[in-house]
Amino acid sequence: MLSFTLAFSVSPTAAQEPLARTPNAAQDRPDAGKMSVPSPPADANLPQVEPIILDKELNSSVPQLDARDDPELDKPLESIEEFERRLAKQKPGVGLEQGGPMPTASVSKTVEPQPPVQIGDAPVLDAELEAPLPPIDQFEVRPVQFAQEAVQEDKEATVSYRLELQGLDQADKETDADLEDEFRSLSALRKGGGKAANTAMIRARLTEDGQLLETILASEGWYSPIIRPRLEPPRDKDKTMTAVILVAPGKRYAFSDIVIKADPTVPPGLIADNLALKVGEPIIAERVQGAEAQVAVALPENGYPFATLGDHDVLLDPDTGQGVYTLPVTVGPRGRFDGFTTDGDLAFNADHIPVLARFKRGDLYDSRKVDDLRKALVATNLFKAISVAPVRSGEAVGDGTEYVTLNVHQEAGPPRTIAGSVGYAAGQGLTAEATWTHRNLFPPEGALIAHITAGTQQQGLGAIFRRSNAGKRDRTLEVTTEAFHNKYDAYSAYTGRLAARISRDSTPLWQKKYTYAYGVELLATGETDYNAATGTRDRHTYYIAGVNGQVGFDTTDDLLNPTKGYRLTALIQPEATLNKGFDPYLRARFDASTYYPVSGNLVLAGRIRLGTIQGVELFDIAPSRRLYAGGGGSVRGYAYQALGEQAPDGKPVGGRSLNEASFEARYRFGNYGVVAFVDAGQAYRETVPQFNDLRYGVGLGGRFYTNFGPVRLDVATPIDRRPGESRINIYVSIGQAF
Repeated sequence: MLSFTLAFSVSPTAAQEPLARTPNAAQDRPDAGKMSVPSPPADANLPQVEPIILDKELNSSVPQLDARDDPELDKPLESIEEFERRLAKQKPGVGLEQGGPMPTASVSKTVEPQPPVQIGDAPVLDAELEAPLPPIDQFEVRPVQFAQEAVQEDKEATVSYRLELQGLDQADKETDADLEDEFRSLSALRKGGGKAANTAMIRARLTEDGQLLETILASEGWYSPIIRPRLEPPRDKDKTMTAVILVAPGKRYAFSDIVIKADPTVPPGLIADNLALKVGEPIIAERVQGAEAQVAVALPENGYPFATLGDHDVLLDPDTGQGVYTLPVTVGPRGRFDGFTTDGDLAFNADHIPVLARFKRGDLYDSRKVDDLRKALVATNLFKAISVAPVRSGEAVGDGTEYVTLNVHQEAGPPRTIAGSVGYAAGQGLTAEATWTHRNLFPPEGALIAHITAGTQQQGLGAIFRRSNAGKRDRTLEVTTEAFHNKYDAYSAYTGRLAARISRDSTPLWQKKYTYAYGVELLATGETDYNAATGTRDRHTYYIAGVNGQVGFDTTDDLLNPTKGYRLTALIQPEATLNKGFDPYLRARFDASTYYPVSGNLVLAGRIRLGTIQGVELFDIAPSRRLYAGGGGSVRGYAYQALGEQAPDGKPVGGRSLNEASFEARYRFGNYGVVAFVDAGQAYRETVPQFNDLRYGVGLGGRFYTNFGPVRLDVATPIDRRPGESRINIYVSIGQAF
């Protein structure tokens, strides 16, 4: 059996690297790169080797030198001085060129030094040579371009080629991955578009694609493929060459055994149960990565915050096509939650962090609860960066576990925000609102919000104190004081309001399935109301006190732009009005909406609303506390609060019950969308909705989708329009109609 060390990595923009690679055995030896020839021991018995040629034959083949043939051979060598004198007597010109010996000496004589010759400046014929040098920051390097190079750059690639891939379909049949599609998406030959400057470039791309195929096949378990790239000459008149890659995948390696090297865990099979690899399945890089990632997630979810996975090994047997997988795991101590520490630029101290945590000291460590805490910290909107990390405390619990401290590193963000909004609706006119918010003026999470409203029919100002996570996770305390003036067709009111509310609300960042709210409210308001005796609208003063409670259930996927799920909301408001007597009554409202995705771009949405006021006569209720229908959030196609019983002056007086329904078809393309809708509804003097005399409105809308919700523009018209009703009504706001 052969032993291989395996390693792999995955890049999201390239084919997966092979799970296994064959190492060079020479690189693993300590003497790699060195070579030595050892001498045999002295007593070694060496084998007898027959000589190639005998000495006698060698000597007989070498010619003998005889001095009698050349008397110069026996003469003694002349001295160097004599040799130099003889060379000096030779005629000039005799040298190497004429076959004579090279002179090695010459007669020297003394030469008198001559004074240097002064050469004058050459005349400057180019004015650029006398021009001053430009500053270094303005100097431009202009490369010299020869005419031949310019012509070559203008030429298009003159070598065309096509790609033929043969044999990969055999591997494609054995895997769920589309290997050929993956290859073609990354192929250098494909990216070249069938054009190259020369054949050398095509061959380079062929080599690169061959290596790419090896990587792709290895990522799916084929570690010994045979890949033969070749370039074939043109087959037809268009002179197109053919780049052919022949693939023989070979054996697909599979796991023969899975070995985990780790200390015991609680429960005992924690690692093995989460390592989703089985004996007999192919060695696929992606599956190995996913299985190891699952183990890395499961350990800290079950009490092991400091567990780490080592590098795996796989022993491959080329004869059988099998591999033994080994994974080393350092489990570390099993832990339980302890306390908190915090550092960095603080928005609040460590005492407030336990309020956000959904665990207590002594609970078994679970990384999912740590992630939940991190999300809650992000949802405060107080940080530009936040991190939560476990730290060993070294304190033993006594049951084989130890306490783990969580360190929260804070980087507080800017606490102040200025925001503005503009809207328009028929019957409400143009409205602009500006807000100033300090999210942490009263730490921890104590915000102050000042707002001002200016519009054609609404004006007001106020302040809100809001304490988020007030003593409990997701609980909000709000105290509001405001004064405003509203002038509508139904009434005109100058109102002062003081309210307190405790709630568990959804936000765009932290949408919740269950919500609730309860609170108290005090109002002092002067409002105009129709006087049947005089036929005029007289102003009356009302003092109103009440409590309220609301519950909600939400399964939708988005707070401002839902595409699936449904919502249910119920509101109850027991109130009492002081105006020429004490009049208690009960206001109640029920809303339901649902959303169904027909396709990725088309969503069907519908809603209903029912409302009632019990226990009081209509004109004993302040006009602003009555029920109305009509407007952008009610029945589009009609002005705000325009439906219901009308006074003789043609203006609405409100009612004690209402019913509404809407249906929309929402189609989205990119960041834009169109909506077709139909609305229906009516308000009644009776305390129970009558479901008769329904008024309908139809229209079209446009949507521009942003990261804070869609911007809505709706245009609607009433069906069976009556005198005094507008033919076209326009509504502009943020968020869907429902």
